[in-house]
Amino acid sequence: MILPIYIYGQPVLRKVAEDIPKDYPQLSELLNNMYETLDASEGIGLAAPQVGLPIRVVIIDLDVISEDLPEYKGFRKAFINAHIIETDDSNTDSSEEGCLSLPGIHEKVTRPTRIHVRYEDADRVEHDEWVEGYLARVMQHEFDHLDAHMFIDHISPLRRQLIKNKLKNLTLGRYHCSYRTKPVRK
Repeated sequence: MILPIYIYGQPVLRKVAEDIPKDYPQLSELLNNMYETLDASEGIGLAAPQVGLPIRVVIIDLDVISEDLPEYKGFRKAFINAHIIETDDSNTDSSEEGCLSLPGIHEKVTRPTRIHVRYEDADRVEHDEWVEGYLARVMQHEFDHLDAHMFIDHISPLRRQLIKNKLKNLTLGRYHCSYRTKPVRK
């Protein structure tokens, strides 16, 4: 089932998500619905708060960019109870980011290129690893949602001021996108 994507201004996007227990009900169904929603919105990542659930669940599908980045061919993965443990700030990269919860807004964001993460996969197997490159960027973007942050929190105050009206329009339901959404107001 395709779920509505919560748009900037929805309170759940600014709430710190909670870890889920091993016996979380219908996790498999939730993951399937999130993948279906991600496919329908043509995104590469989706966090549970973006579909209204304040839980630490993220899915990432980098197969869609594998023509440009062949190392991600077949990469489609769930990250449960995901946490960034530390970042290696010795090397950073600036790249443009967008977000399904912020339709029409794209800004350059500087992030570390290497991060240490802990998470469980869809089979609830625990992982503790260092990740680098483009996947590290996507994980930081998506895991930010779990900690009540969005990519716009990483831009300069000047850039933030320049997009102030766009953000206001999102909260007022004045935007257009091709996927199902849940705005603050209509």
